[in-house]
Amino acid sequence: MQHPLSVLPMMVHAIETGDPGPAAPLAAVHLLWWTSACYLDDLTDGHGTTSSDAISQDEALLASVLSGTVLPIRIVRSLPVPAALQVALTAEIATGWAVGTEGQLTDIGADAAHATRNSVIETYRGKSGGPYSMITAMAALLAGASDERVELWREFGYVFGILWQLFNDQEDILTGRNEDLRNGTVTYLLTCALDDAATPADRQDILDRSAAARRCAQARAELGRVLLAPDVLDRYAADLDAFRAEAHRLLSVLGGDERHLPVMRHLVDHSARMLLRARPVPAAAAAAV
Repeated sequence: MQHPLSVLPMMVHAIETGDPGPAAPLAAVHLLWWTSACYLDDLTDGHGTTSSDAISQDEALLASVLSGTVLPIRIVRSLPVPAALQVALTAEIATGWAVGTEGQLTDIGADAAHATRNSVIETYRGKSGGPYSMITAMAALLAGASDERVELWREFGYVFGILWQLFNDQEDILTGRNEDLRNGTVTYLLTCALDDAATPADRQDILDRSAAARRCAQARAELGRVLLAPDVLDRYAADLDAFRAEAHRLLSVLGGDERHLPVMRHLVDHSARMLLRARPVPAAAAAAV
């Protein structure tokens, strides 16, 4: 993982107990889950895998199933904890997969014409928030936290997952991969642009460009300029700040070990950065929108 998010369960455990060490196996579970999910996402998109020269798509599929399900369960089963806790931790893995998969399926079947900012956030809460809520709840359970605190950590994981998906959406544009545009993914940024459209005709033009962007480089470039218009990014940044504030609010409610809380707050701020910069839409394009 390019970013240090695998330390998340260790930080939850440290905030609860002062010691991150016992949650190191859960960091491995977290890394395995996301490795599996990323491979499955590549295969779903039809673009092969990031290591297609090393293994075939069929091999990647089998490895993804193994790394995302069997290996995490074996890690949990190896922990020196009571059997009842092992059962609870295993149940969290199952729930994380169910919630995350439901969110991913919703994302695949999303229709931009009927999407709203709220509907996209609900999708993000599932496909990214699900696995993060899984691992934060698991770490809290391992730390012996009360049921109330476990649920607070679960909600923190949901919000953190939304922040991270918003971060990931921005990186997709900044790196020039533009996989979301190629796949026709209904992102939060796209719904911000649709909400910002002045007239129904303007909105339909954005929808048409989004459909054409799947197969046309020029359409992707035109849509990219629309998405990076100042008014669209202002709306996006304001909403991003609201989710960051909610994550920090939850951490304030939770409290805990003061040596480790700042690290978690740093992870929130790292994930909540506004990376995109406005690019004014050229006059010709603006007239067409």
